[in-house]
Amino acid sequence: MPATTDRHPPHPGPVATFEKISADCRQEWAAYIQHDFVRQLGAGTLPAEAFRRYLRQDYLFLVHFARAWGLAVYKSRNIRELRQGLDSLKTIVDIEMGLHIEYCTTWGITEDELAALPEARATMAYTRYVLDAGQRGDLLDLHVALAPCLIGYAEIAQWLQDQPFTVRDANHNPYAAWIDMYASAEFQQAAHAERTWLNDRLAEIGPTRAIELTELFRDATRLEIDFWQMGLQGEKQSHDN
Repeated sequence: MPATTDRHPPHPGPVATFEKISADCRQEWAAYIQHDFVRQLGAGTLPAEAFRRYLRQDYLFLVHFARAWGLAVYKSRNIRELRQGLDSLKTIVDIEMGLHIEYCTTWGITEDELAALPEARATMAYTRYVLDAGQRGDLLDLHVALAPCLIGYAEIAQWLQDQPFTVRDANHNPYAAWIDMYASAEFQQAAHAERTWLNDRLAEIGPTRAIELTELFRDATRLEIDFWQMGLQGEKQSHDN
């Protein structure tokens, strides 16, 4: 008798995962994860004013990050997603913003200064892009647009830990506490949970949707690169009238 064959070929697997999307955007992703701002931060050679400029604008980013999670609450399809969005919103407003303000004071930046800050163009570009992605799309669009921030910072911290040039001693690197914050088990767990959520939702989509989300992720990553560049060099002043 001829050998029996399986009439049902094995499932090819999801057309998209976070790993596939980031691999398809490997050039942008590497430019973001390994940006000069990140390298200098790890080596402890980043100019202090560049870091202060980043810290100031990152406070404004947190404000819009909270708005994005408020939008996630609105976009939720069920009580589980609603609770997830609400928990993230409360964490940012009730905990993270306070910690950021406290950290800024150690760098000579007051809460009053943060409250009066004008937004840099790079800050406006990324935060509004995220909010627009969530408004015109669904909850998955919003999460994909936010992924370079949450998952990206976790990967940056891991990458820095593996680099021979990284100085982890706080006595020799004023940015060691920043690295430790994002390398912490708590933050790494949050990034892992976000990656798992994304992969669960990405398993439900088809090829056309995968292409759309890949481009969304690529653009968001490019805007994160601009945010690093803004911190490193500031905004170029135009002399045009």
